[in-house]
Amino acid sequence: MPVHLTFPQLAALTVLAVASIAWLIFVTRIMRRNRSGAEARTVLPVPPAPPVLPALPRQRQSGPGREAVELTPAEKDAFAGLVRQLGGGR
Repeated sequence: MPVHLTFPQLAALTVLAVASIAWLIFVTRIMRRNRSGAEARTVLPVPPAPPVLPALPRQRQSGPGREAVELTPAEKDAFAGLVRQLGGGR
């Protein structure tokens, strides 16, 4: 028994260690059971799309268009220097 620990501290540490190991075993078993069960399951059909409500305005399905900005040679050099500085010179 370590000299600097009291008996209640040592008992609490032991209980915590045993509980941690039990939790690890429990989680491992659950993960293995779910993994083996997932292989045996059949693929579920895709649910149909919800009906369109005519009172609501239609929304775009895609996001905004892509934008591109051409950098000047000085900006490209500054960016390359920043990448080298943050990357540790790699």
